[in-house]
Amino acid sequence: MSKNKKTRIESFLGIIALALICIISFANVVVRYVTDISFAFTEEYSVFLMVVLAFAGASIASRRNEHIRISLVERHCSTKTKRIIYTLQWLGAMVVLALVAWYGGNLTWEEYIYDSLSPGLGHPNWIYLIWLPILSIAIMYRTTQNWFERMTNGDQEEDYES
Repeated sequence: MSKNKKTRIESFLGIIALALICIISFANVVVRYVTDISFAFTEEYSVFLMVVLAFAGASIASRRNEHIRISLVERHCSTKTKRIIYTLQWLGAMVVLALVAWYGGNLTWEEYIYDSLSPGLGHPNWIYLIWLPILSIAIMYRTTQNWFERMTNGDQEEDYES
């Protein structure tokens, strides 16, 4: 299976988020240049879309094993030691992402039950925040897929280019 097919949903989310950021930012610049008036919603939506873009990109990088890391130790270890390292990396990622999903979910729930509104446009805050636990779980899923693949097939990217 090609790398692109593995993360089709996250790629689509990232493309949509980036396109919307570009469109609303460009429209805001044009309107501000022509009329000296700025769209109020652009900052609120742009920040939300950047979070979606970052998490979608992190999910893609997790699945493709393309996160930044120091692999010097990995390169000089036996297969058994590499598997231990892979498992420690996976466990560390799971702990951090589980905390983000848990606290993000709690924050989303609190914003929902207290009916908190965004300061700029007055939209319910939970609409923006619900993506934090959802995309954290997506990253956990993709990280687990990558870990399983590395445990069964080894690290396929042994031909490091320096």
